[in-house]
Amino acid sequence: MLSEKLLKELNKQINYELYSAHYYLAMAGYCLSEDLPGFANFFIAQAEEEKFHAMKFFNFVDEMDGKIKISGLEEPEEDYKSALEVFKAALEHEKFVTKRIYHLMDIAMEEKEHATISFLKWFVDEQIEEENSMKDIIVQLEKISGDSHAMYMLDKELGQRVFTPPADSDQ
Repeated sequence: MLSEKLLKELNKQINYELYSAHYYLAMAGYCLSEDLPGFANFFIAQAEEEKFHAMKFFNFVDEMDGKIKISGLEEPEEDYKSALEVFKAALEHEKFVTKRIYHLMDIAMEEKEHATISFLKWFVDEQIEEENSMKDIIVQLEKISGDSHAMYMLDKELGQRVFTPPADSDQ
């Protein structure tokens, strides 16, 4: 059974994951306003992934007989100076999420809540992937600075992204 402290933090995480989806949709909107439909597609797929993460937490809390609490979402940033700035903001956001996952893991380990530890291991690995994905695109954007053809090619590449829930996930 989840402690009150751990349950409270897991519920916060459901809401942080929902906020992340909200945040990435705002970034997609910015990209569309800049005529970057591939970049927008990347963030729309990212938003779908974040909703999937929220539901993983939602279902876990339910499976652990915890009461699920959903709160309102704050308004995300939607004004940026460039695609590079968007991805730098996305990387900082992912670093924040990583800290949250580590915080949850610390509580679960402190409380010897083994089911939660097992559940969170997937997210620890996922956050490595999330941060690296953002870093890789930042590197590409820094390399192509001012090259409209390269930007067009990267936009086309990012337009190919599709979110498919992992086959081994227990949403």
